[in-house]
Amino acid sequence: MVKLAGLASNRGRNLLRIDEIAPGGAEFAVVATNHDGAPVVEAASERGIPTEVIEREGDESRASHERRLLERLEPYDFDLVCLDGYMRVLTDEFLDRAPTTLNVHPSLLPAFPGANAHEEVLKAGVRTSGCTVHVVTEEVDGGPIVTQEPVPVYGDDDEASLKRRVLERAEYVAYPRAVRWFAENRVTLERDEEGRPTDVHVGGDADHAFPERRLASSDRVRTLRYGENPHQESAVYADPTCEEPNVVGARQLNEGAKALSYNNYNDADAALLLVREFDEPAAAVIKHANPAGCATADTLADAYDRALRTDAKSAFGGVVSLNRTCDVETAERIVDSFKEVVVAPGYTDGAVEVLGDRSDLRVLEVGPFGERSTGGDTSGDADRPPMAEKPIVGGRLLQQRDEWAPTVDDLEVVTEREPTDEEIETMLFAWKTLKHVKSNGIVFATGTETVGLGVGQVSRVDAVNIAAMKAETDADGKSAEGAVMASDAFFPFPDGIEDAADAGVGAVIQPGGSVNDADVIEAADDNDMAMAFTGRRCFRHD
Repeated sequence: MVKLAGLASNRGRNLLRIDEIAPGGAEFAVVATNHDGAPVVEAASERGIPTEVIEREGDESRASHERRLLERLEPYDFDLVCLDGYMRVLTDEFLDRAPTTLNVHPSLLPAFPGANAHEEVLKAGVRTSGCTVHVVTEEVDGGPIVTQEPVPVYGDDDEASLKRRVLERAEYVAYPRAVRWFAENRVTLERDEEGRPTDVHVGGDADHAFPERRLASSDRVRTLRYGENPHQESAVYADPTCEEPNVVGARQLNEGAKALSYNNYNDADAALLLVREFDEPAAAVIKHANPAGCATADTLADAYDRALRTDAKSAFGGVVSLNRTCDVETAERIVDSFKEVVVAPGYTDGAVEVLGDRSDLRVLEVGPFGERSTGGDTSGDADRPPMAEKPIVGGRLLQQRDEWAPTVDDLEVVTEREPTDEEIETMLFAWKTLKHVKSNGIVFATGTETVGLGVGQVSRVDAVNIAAMKAETDADGKSAEGAVMASDAFFPFPDGIEDAADAGVGAVIQPGGSVNDADVIEAADDNDMAMAFTGRRCFRHD
């Protein structure tokens, strides 16, 4: 465990922040000040941290004062000194005798050193400031940099607002990070012949899929009418480095139509990701970020018709996505019923004319699809796979995007009956669709079109029964009879298989891996079903 000695002349808010979160298990052995009555003393004492007050007397020299400071600190065991607004320049003698000493400076050094950093930042008109945690040397604000953290400078900022943002958004982040790195023994200091620090190296796992730090820059491109609900304010921010087709940068061809809403963006993004799964002409209808139907076919118009007929009732007011240039025939079928958005790589002139007649339909052109998984957020390195992220209170979750889908060779047939070639084709199609269904998710499919979907259920057997119900009551000209069922995770009990068999399902694709796999397989065999395991699940929880 790393023990710290903190030096502050006033409130010591960074020291208190470090104490609160104990980065890397670090804890304060002592907090000292050169100012009697400094608020940091009372605050540290309330936390049970020993404190020392060592004021500089009259005409006492800096060297003499710091010798007394070192003497008062000597009984305490500490490995690292952390300065926080300690309003004295430390002498070489202190730096030589004390352990490594860190300071946080409220600008991105080497720009704007000194005591008036915020004033100088505003005077210079720069648009990014931040803080720098560095090793203290005899050169004021000139020691080796351990880490930095940027923050934006806004047009209406004054010194007070900028100071507050740098403290709360930069210093409170960077200083604990630096302490954690020292606590984890990841920091190596290079020193000159006289032992003075000249450079800092922070070790890490260079081969890790996720970087130690992640900086993401985005620009607000438009303010929306509201968020998911009318009482929530909302805006769209764009990642200017994204090279993938995307709905944020899409061109709206019918500019006179209503602007996109928060929910439109969310659904259109989900729709675009789904149709990009397929090489054949594909269409999907999305409602509340879930597929209401999806299909591939020889023509785009036929693919759209098959997707829509899965559940035309639920598709009302949905988002349509296409993976080919939208032609007139497809456009005419789209406008036969109310849709909010259509997303495609391009449109013929005739299709734009047909779609543009609807003021309540937004027509988005995202451009050629090209190769998948070549753009988007790669966390800074082009050789890392695209990432998906989700903000949560207190942070963000980051994961590799689920780009995997099984091939024929990935399927492990576990039942007595082998699936037919047609069933295998449907299994592979159904899995690609299933990846975009909210868990617990079930897809019924025949050929390369959906028949019924059970989405977002807390019980897998409920998802099966909903998919069966949708196939029975809402699918137009379709049936679950002889269909393939795809499940995004294993079946914990045979009941899901038995209910699917009752609905007419003839084959199943699922990950496998349940402790009850033998019972599930037996249920499939009892109903003359073919079943294949993929060995991987495809949960989608957001």
